[in-house]
Amino acid sequence: MPGHTDNTIVIAAPLELTWELTNDLERWPELFSEYASVEVLERAGEKVTFRLTMHPDEDGQVWTWVSERETDRSALAVRAHRVETGPFEYMDINWHYEQVPGGTSMRWVQDFAMKPTAPVDDAKMTAHINHNSRVQMELIRDKVEAAHSRSAQQPAATRVAG
Repeated sequence: MPGHTDNTIVIAAPLELTWELTNDLERWPELFSEYASVEVLERAGEKVTFRLTMHPDEDGQVWTWVSERETDRSALAVRAHRVETGPFEYMDINWHYEQVPGGTSMRWVQDFAMKPTAPVDDAKMTAHINHNSRVQMELIRDKVEAAHSRSAQQPAATRVAG
């Protein structure tokens, strides 16, 4: 059975700020602890093709791959998939945002299957992604909330958009 994960976190920040910060690919190495770099390869409208490179894992292995991501601001959703699949047969990721009491709900749904030659099976990768998604979402939540707190403390006349 293919892998499937579904993780949600509420961020105590406005939807617009959460959307802008979490969809700024060039800032992902600042938001995620696992990414060493992001290289944008192509932009076409709301679609971006990019290379992600992770920090070395516990064995010193550096993982890198190309993904394609398309934002849909009106639907508060993002669809992505790996172009270079590596150990995956496929990897599809959907992000969903929703304004909720107390802030913004951010949900990541991932559907995938591992290749027979992969170092782990679907069940082990599901457990890994579930654990790692929670860790990364908490880091992102803390960073977006800190940015919101900083912007709320600035007098309105000195705030800079962007």
